[in-house]
Amino acid sequence: MSISLTAAAAERVRNQLASRGHGLGLRLSVKESGCSGFSYVVNFADETGDNDVVFEQHGVKLFVEQTSLSVLDGTEVDYVRQGINEAFRFSNPNVKGECGCGESFTV
Repeated sequence: MSISLTAAAAERVRNQLASRGHGLGLRLSVKESGCSGFSYVVNFADETGDNDVVFEQHGVKLFVEQTSLSVLDGTEVDYVRQGINEAFRFSNPNVKGECGCGESFTV
């Protein structure tokens, strides 16, 4: 199982953690949501949970609950800016379809 961060995503996380003044890294999970089935949940990790698997790239830790691993396996997390918009983007090889608005996906 693996989940990766691009250099741009890692830099964004590092900058946000520095602005917050605390935190261990980024927490990524999925929840049942939307019209297609799942949506991504992104938060800061302030502690390590008992069921967390920790990945580290570019000096940044990524915390993922074991229950989300099968859906997220192979995902690359990027951070992109397009005009005035900026957001994390997910390249997930397990996704079979997305809803029209792009907020949820099915595996």
